[in-house]
Amino acid sequence: MNSNKTKNNRLKSFIDNPSKSLWRLAIPIIAGMAIQTLYTMIDMIFIGRLGGESIAAVAFNFPIFFFIMGLTFGLGSGVTASIARFIGADDKVNADNAAEHSVVIAFLLSLILTVLGLIYGKDILILMGCTDDVIDLSYDYLRISCYGISFLIFSAFFRSILSGEGDMKLPMMIAALGTVLNTILDPIFIFALDLGVAGAAWATTISQIVVFLIFVYMLFVKEHAYVQFKMKDFSPSFFIIMDIIKVGLPTSIQMIIMSLGQVVFNKMLVSYSTDAVAAYQVGGRVDMLVFLPIMGIASALTTIIGMFFGAKEYDKIRFITKYGISRSIFITLIASVFLYFSAPWVTVIFTNDLAIQSIASNYLQMICLIFPMISIGITVGRILNGLGLGMPSLVITIIRVVGVAGPLAYYFVYILNKPLEWMWYSMIISAIIASIISSIWLKVAFKKLLPT
Repeated sequence: MNSNKTKNNRLKSFIDNPSKSLWRLAIPIIAGMAIQTLYTMIDMIFIGRLGGESIAAVAFNFPIFFFIMGLTFGLGSGVTASIARFIGADDKVNADNAAEHSVVIAFLLSLILTVLGLIYGKDILILMGCTDDVIDLSYDYLRISCYGISFLIFSAFFRSILSGEGDMKLPMMIAALGTVLNTILDPIFIFALDLGVAGAAWATTISQIVVFLIFVYMLFVKEHAYVQFKMKDFSPSFFIIMDIIKVGLPTSIQMIIMSLGQVVFNKMLVSYSTDAVAAYQVGGRVDMLVFLPIMGIASALTTIIGMFFGAKEYDKIRFITKYGISRSIFITLIASVFLYFSAPWVTVIFTNDLAIQSIASNYLQMICLIFPMISIGITVGRILNGLGLGMPSLVITIIRVVGVAGPLAYYFVYILNKPLEWMWYSMIISAIIASIISSIWLKVAFKKLLPT
């Protein structure tokens, strides 16, 4: 275990210069997420060369994997916040225990989701509205991807553990290696071996296995982390489980609701055409790229605020909150202007289909207008996670997806028979409402939890 990984030095550096510490954490996260996004974008670029049906086949899989990552990301957020608060409170025993519990959670989650995917995968795709012309392609992609689910989940939890102790560099480096490998394997499996969409799934699965093995070596053999894993002596702790769940479970449910929202939107979009589903998928990949800096800032805020909250550094929490939100708004303002004018050229990267390009461009030019509002909601949610609050984000997501976006989209599409762009209007209205509610909730939480 490295001597520079002591709690006191890490916490002291955060307190002395919060803004610098934010970027020191955020930049590796952004780089790591950029690599991960590149991972999916490279898949889409190669798959896009196979035609619109191939894009749509993968698009129908997206809600399933969003669901899986929602569970993983949500519980992982609970792990990150828990470890950060324990380190901030100088409680290494419970920090270690939280890391051990996360490994057990990852194992159980992997087992359940892999079995469900392999047994009921095709039925799930049909239930989500996957059409007859792409169901075989779509299920091929899902079935092969299921072989890599467990490795994906474990790697995500390992990243959450390292994030909780402020180590963002190692996950970034490992993710970079995985992306390079995936980039090499994609054309080989898709084109050289003529496996098409299934080849993309094989390339991703193999890359995930390699990433998992590297994490295992670094954490369990090299003992790279500040926290220690004593799995032989593991015994379940209700206190630790609840500490992870109180943030992680609401966040997971939040992501699941978003996944179900994706299913509903896909079913509405397919009533227009499969091109609309494919275009939404292309637009979503570009959205992911735009929000990389925001997710990096938000994730760093979870760690920093968790440590500050554990150490009772309340003034530092107020400062870094204002700083993080203002930088997120500024970044998305710039991205919005750029994307509004460049959307037609950006979509060409992903597909040669003119119809898909047109729909995707229209989506991006409309949705980019509210990027700053969306950034507020993302950042506030992770700030509240750092304070140990997972419920606000869940409630806001329910309001946004179930209370506003879904009903509005249904009303526009099936009652008023409006054209496709009215689907985007429903998203815009819901995001604005969610941003307003999250800002109010943050103010209330600060008044309640942070003494003046």
